[in-house]
Amino acid sequence: MNDSKEGLLSEPAWSLMTSIKDYVWDASRWADFSWTLIKIILVIAIGRIIMKVAQRMLNHMMIERERSPLKFDQRRTKTIGKLLNNIVTYTVNFIVILMVLSQMHINLAPVLAGAGVIGLAIGFGAQSLVKDVITGFFIIFEDQFGVGDVIQTGTFKGTVEEIGLRVTRVRSWTGEVHIIPNGSIQQVTNFSVYNSTAVVDLPIAYEEDVERTIEVLKRTIEESYTEWDNVTKMPEVLGIQTLGASDVVIRVTAECKPNTHAGVERELKKRFKTALEENQIEIPYPKMVSIVKNTKAE
Repeated sequence: MNDSKEGLLSEPAWSLMTSIKDYVWDASRWADFSWTLIKIILVIAIGRIIMKVAQRMLNHMMIERERSPLKFDQRRTKTIGKLLNNIVTYTVNFIVILMVLSQMHINLAPVLAGAGVIGLAIGFGAQSLVKDVITGFFIIFEDQFGVGDVIQTGTFKGTVEEIGLRVTRVRSWTGEVHIIPNGSIQQVTNFSVYNSTAVVDLPIAYEEDVERTIEVLKRTIEESYTEWDNVTKMPEVLGIQTLGASDVVIRVTAECKPNTHAGVERELKKRFKTALEENQIEIPYPKMVSIVKNTKAE
């Protein structure tokens, strides 16, 4: 039988088939492969477990820090928490990849050396990436803004959802998410650090009594002040701001919580308009008067 098979196949081909057969049916080789696969799966699973445990510990630490009697900046706490979660994720994934390569009997020394050379080449070629990372580090280190802050940089304005070492995510009030490279952030306006000021300018007709109008506005403020949760200080009626062509403008200001001035202004305007109407104080608006002249002779 063997002679007939050898007659059909040349000796090198028969030898190759025999070698492949021995390789495939080698029980020890399959045992080593199965054990290596099991170890790789265990390494990946342990890496995932470590990431989950570390992230839960970090989240628990951030919660405990917020509950601490020593009050810390909540913005900075959220920012640092997200950054530490990212660092843990990148570090664990990198170690898992190295351990998987090690289980596959790949020499890591040339890999690490090659990674160093590639990293150096990327450092020269991807200067914008390096700039993004350096800028992101200083944004976090100097606490220029934090997660949850309302900021404006360039033409983008919205709430900061995430600060990374490379990009910052900003969500506008209409729902769009802007992903901004940190290196392109040249100037930032932060609306969430200090209290804001609501400014309301009310025009009244020249025929109205200014002192009476101011008294009506002050009375309205005193009656409604306790209902405004975002107002931190009693609003002030500053008096006449401008004398326009057809109206007298009275200015009212109110100190309110950070980034709540728009809502406070709307509420003040609604209350003031109602109060002026109830006291029959005219708010001037453009009117059209039609004069019909009869030129026909009687």
